[in-house]
This record gives sequence, structure tokens and C-alpha cells, in this order.
Amino acid sequence: MKLIHRIGYYLGGFTIGIVILIFFLSGKKTSCDYGPNARVLKNIRSKHKTYTAEAEKQMKTFQLDSIFIDQTLQTGDVLFSESETSLDSCNVYLVESKKDEKTFKTSFRNCDSLVTILTIDYQKN
Repeated sequence: MKLIHRIGYYLGGFTIGIVILIFFLSGKKTSCDYGPNARVLKNIRSKHKTYTAEAEKQMKTFQLDSIFIDQTLQTGDVLFSESETSLDSCNVYLVESKKDEKTFKTSFRNCDSLVTILTIDYQKN
């Protein structure tokens, strides 16, 4: 079999495989969260969230709402160097996000079935 025929068969099978994958995965909520940042944010997004009194006060002070928290968990960056990830039961993650050219650092306590928003701090640039 000539090389050109092998390449043709390969490309044909590859194309059929891609079409089948697109067909099966088109209606599902699939994602490719392989990096540590994406895995932590996805884990936090999937759990029920509560707020401490301090976090609620800071949200009122900075005129933020729950949409800001959802946006933070979609587009934020986890600061692993400032997070406490070696705790036994609940890790505390610090997530940096921007809103209206302002930078906020939000801390989340991530337990098995519950996420608690601890603080929201405004960072001056």
C-alpha cells in the first residue's frame, strides 16, 4: 500500500471519529478542566455556598452581589502561594478577580460539601 493511500485512510478515519465525538458530546456539559486552577474553581462552583457576616458586610461596602462571586469562580485566578492547601479538613483558597478595572481577592473555605466565602478584599493597583 502506498503512503498516500495510508494517509487517506488515516484522515478518513480521523474525520469520521471527530464527527462521531461531536455528535455524542454536543448536548452534554463536557469540559476539559485539567489545570490545577480550573479544577479548584470547578470544585468550588459545584458546591453550595454560604457567606460569613464579614463577607456580607464587605459585599455591601463594595456594592457586589452573588453574580460577582459566580463571575469570580468562572474567570478568577487561584493564588496557590497565598492559599492554605495543606489543611486536614477544609482548604482555604484565595481567588483574584477583576471587576470594573478593580482587583478583588476573595477567600473561600472549601469543605467536602460546603463552600464558605470568608472575605472579599479590594486591592489598590
